[in-house]
Amino acid sequence: MPEGDTVWQAATRLHDALAGKVLTRSDLRVPKLATADLTGRTVLDVTPRGKHLLTRIEGGLTLHSHLRMDGAWKVFANGQRWSGGPAHQIRAILGTHDRTAVGYRLPVLDLLRTPDEQRVVGHLGPDLLGPDWDPGQALVNLLADPARPLGEALLDQRNLAGIGNVYKSELCFLLGVTPWLPVGALPADRAAKLPALAKRLLEANRDRPVRSTTGRRGQDLFTYGRAPRPCLRCGTPIRVADQGDGSRERPTYWCPTCQAGPAPAPGSPPTRRIRPRPPN
Repeated sequence: MPEGDTVWQAATRLHDALAGKVLTRSDLRVPKLATADLTGRTVLDVTPRGKHLLTRIEGGLTLHSHLRMDGAWKVFANGQRWSGGPAHQIRAILGTHDRTAVGYRLPVLDLLRTPDEQRVVGHLGPDLLGPDWDPGQALVNLLADPARPLGEALLDQRNLAGIGNVYKSELCFLLGVTPWLPVGALPADRAAKLPALAKRLLEANRDRPVRSTTGRRGQDLFTYGRAPRPCLRCGTPIRVADQGDGSRERPTYWCPTCQAGPAPAPGSPPTRRIRPRPPN
């Protein structure tokens, strides 16, 4: 799933291609927007908000999209062959005199009045890469439910916006605790540095083509996707298990030696804590 850094990159590409230009082509291929025509309107800006993209258009309109698991926006020079997937996966086309932005497999696509943007992003916590970033409020949000597993709390965009499954696993490793540790059991000194650490990781990667949390070339991540390879610190095999609420489980990686706290026993199903599905 695209996380805050990759969504920021997508917004930058779209903004560079479209902002300040008049749309010469508009094709929104979802039933509720089939009759909407943005042709002739100027794109004002493209702004990321957590994992959401807000394309603001002349006349007080915002095209809201969310990439979820495998959505993507691709930008092509006019005349360039499109290469983001088969034509039937295209959900949006926004073209100008020299560039065309094509949205593939977009599970969320809405056209709303710009003053109503809060309807789709108002639930989000402080944005790690946004102007509203507030580390104190992010920490308060995370600690509001002390019994909640840290991994689940980090993924809940109502607490802080921009962390996905990769950063969840990497942050827990860097903090030295398992993703199943209750938030309230996180040592105070580590809790205090968590928001700044999360922001530093996303900021370091928002301009990189390949995400890295280790600073080691060819060994980009400490835990995510590395099971059962040895831990880069201690050599213990990295483990993986599902974590989630039963309806939205995510593969979660950790080192059983470097990270303290509860974790599923080898070969056992993960402990599930049923709670409302967190919004993205």
